[in-house]
Amino acid sequence: MTGGETLGFWIYVTLLLLLATSDAFEHCKAANDGQCKFNRHLEPRPHSVSILEFGAVGDGKTLNTVAFQNAIFYLKSFADKGGAQLYVPAGRWLTGSFDLTSHLTLFLEREAVILGSQEYFHWEVVEPLLSYGRGIELQGGRYRSLIMGHNLTDVVITGGNGTIDGQGSVWWEQFSSCSINYSRPHLVEFIGAKDVVISNLTFLNSPAWNIHPVYCSNVLVQNIIAYSPPKSPYTSGIVPDSSEHVCIENSNISVGYDAIVLKSGWDEYGIAYGKPTTNVHIREVRLQVFFRIWSGFWQ
Repeated sequence: MTGGETLGFWIYVTLLLLLATSDAFEHCKAANDGQCKFNRHLEPRPHSVSILEFGAVGDGKTLNTVAFQNAIFYLKSFADKGGAQLYVPAGRWLTGSFDLTSHLTLFLEREAVILGSQEYFHWEVVEPLLSYGRGIELQGGRYRSLIMGHNLTDVVITGGNGTIDGQGSVWWEQFSSCSINYSRPHLVEFIGAKDVVISNLTFLNSPAWNIHPVYCSNVLVQNIIAYSPPKSPYTSGIVPDSSEHVCIENSNISVGYDAIVLKSGWDEYGIAYGKPTTNVHIREVRLQVFFRIWSGFWQ
C-alpha cells in the first residue's frame, strides 16, 4: 500500500466477564489482595427537592442549565446536614454543562432523560487536565463535560434506570470532519473526587467518553448501560484515569471504541504527572468489544 493508505476492519465481539463469584458487594471491603476498599451502601438523603421547583421544563426544548445550577447551589447548604437529593422526574431535560456538589444524590426517575445540548456555546471551554498537557484531541482547551464534579466527597448519580443522553452526533460529525475547535466533552467526569457512586442509569450517545473519574478514589460504577453507535469516534465507556479503588460491576457497555480503559494520563504528560491507576476490580460486565485491524504505513 502507498504511504498514508489504510485498511480498517471492524469486528464486534460480545464478551461476558465473570471475574468474581460473590453475589454481594463484599469484595469491595478493605483487603490486602488488590480489591477495592470501597463498600458503599446507599442511604436516603434527609433532604430532597425536585428540579421542577427551580423552573425546569422537561419538554426536550427548553434549556435547563440555570435550573440545574440553581438547584445544586441551593442543595450545597445541606452538606453538613446529611446531604441532599436532587430529584429529576420523567421528562426530557435539555441542559448544558453543570457541576455537582459534595454529599449530593442526583436521582433520575424512570423515563427521565437528561439531554446534552447540541449547541457549542452551552459548553464552557476549560484548560486541559494536567496529565494531558496540551490537549488530547486538539492543542489547547477542551469543552467541559456534561455533568462534572471537582474535589468532591460523597456523590451519587443514580435512579430508576433514567438516562443521560449526550446527543453526540453533532460532535462526532464535527470531529470526523476536523471542524471542531477544542477537544470534545465527556458525559460524566469527576476530578479529584472520592466516594463516588454511579448506578442504575443508561448512558447514550456521549460526545466522547461516557464516565471519566480522574484523580479519584473509591469509585463504584454499578448496574449501568453505556451505548454509542459502533462507528462513533472514540466514544469509550468507563475510563478510570489516575484513580484508585475503582469497582465496575453488573453493567453492559457497547460503544464505538474501548469499553473499559485504565489510563494514567496521556503520553509524556501522564508520565510526568506520575499518578497510576491502581486497585481496579471488574466483575460481571458484558462488553461489546470493538477491534480494529489496520494495515499500511505512514511517512
